[in-house]
Amino acid sequence: MTTRVLRDGGGQSTPALTGAVDDGHLTLAKTLQAAEAAPPVESLDVVARMLRQQVGAASVSFLITDFTGSSVVRLGAAGSIETGRPASRIPLAGTVYDDVIRSQRPSIQEPGSHELVRVVAPVTNRGDAIGLLELFLPQPPDAAVMQEISQTAHALAYIVIANRSFTDLYQWGRRTVPLSLAAEIQHRLLPPSLACEAAQFAVAGSLEPAAHVGGDTFDYVIDRDTVQLSVTDAMGHDVGAALLATLLVGALRRARRAGADLREQAHQADQAMREHGQAGYVTGQLLRISLVDGTTEFVNAGHPWPLRMRGAVVEELAPKVDLPFGFHVPHTYRVQSLDLRPGDRLVMLTDGMLERNAQSLHLPDLIRATRGLHPREAARTMIGAVVALAANDGRLQDDATVMVLDWHGTNVSQRDAATGADLATASPPALKRVIAPAPAP
Repeated sequence: MTTRVLRDGGGQSTPALTGAVDDGHLTLAKTLQAAEAAPPVESLDVVARMLRQQVGAASVSFLITDFTGSSVVRLGAAGSIETGRPASRIPLAGTVYDDVIRSQRPSIQEPGSHELVRVVAPVTNRGDAIGLLELFLPQPPDAAVMQEISQTAHALAYIVIANRSFTDLYQWGRRTVPLSLAAEIQHRLLPPSLACEAAQFAVAGSLEPAAHVGGDTFDYVIDRDTVQLSVTDAMGHDVGAALLATLLVGALRRARRAGADLREQAHQADQAMREHGQAGYVTGQLLRISLVDGTTEFVNAGHPWPLRMRGAVVEELAPKVDLPFGFHVPHTYRVQSLDLRPGDRLVMLTDGMLERNAQSLHLPDLIRATRGLHPREAARTMIGAVVALAANDGRLQDDATVMVLDWHGTNVSQRDAATGADLATASPPALKRVIAPAPAP
């Protein structure tokens, strides 16, 4: 199948495109309106044409981050792409793309002479680094042009989120290797966005499947007054483990969406496993934090303990451990409290982060070393460190999963959408300007 994406050719403006820029400025509302008027796959083409018309871009591309967060895939050079084969990945390490994703600041690469200027802007929504917008301009952009580019990149995040429900294009772009059936099931159990920022917290998860998928999952949800997190690990490997994980995650979500408290969520998940899990079991942790007063509730079902960083001290929290979900012996689940204070970082993980070759990795040191990173980048770095130690050509023997939560506290009620900062201290993102030859589009 051949799918056209983000064409940067010329042509007449559509009525929707003309309406988006009729007052001389791109806006979030107008960009979204123009994109919605186009088919889901061609909404990116609309954005490209808008930028060509408004800021004189010679070339426009959207690069989407893959599942691992270690590479990007270009969805939109001139012409078309083949979606019938794996996407061609661009490794992030050491590139301007990696710098922009990590810093969440646009980058301008000014050419030495008579060449186009490359601008790379983050496409991010609530801390979820969806990808990058790359443009080549005939001259360095001024502040007004950069503002329009940044606003369009922000709008593009909403466009991708809205349209990925209707097309497999974005799923294709995130897969740099074909997924097994078990991995396909596993990925569909994860939250749609792997990271989220709110005023009171920032959270991100990362999962590296084993060569034979081991049934790991993580999940989070934000309600009016609470944020809830879970990390689970189903027994076994491959499709059997993925099906157990599906049963467990489905039971937890069903109970949670029905308004059940944490103890009832654990009970219903355990009951579902005992009734339908065919003697399988799943370990897990459930965490619920009040966004009103910061109190916590925690259930540990046979799972490795979480780690907390407070100041420079990393320690393993050791709440009481109950049986995994699905054991056919009488048991209950205790709701306990975790001590979380503003400024704390909490790391929840699965045993794939601790087993075999990963045992040589000292997690407390790694948590300290990544403290200055956004939870999204910290989670990715931790997973990368485990994969680097893996045998079998970097393929793990068991899934490795980590969730990183930064707790800011309940005294913060709003955040700046552009920077993720408390509005009281927010400032516009700085531009990183690099003097370097820009490659031809």
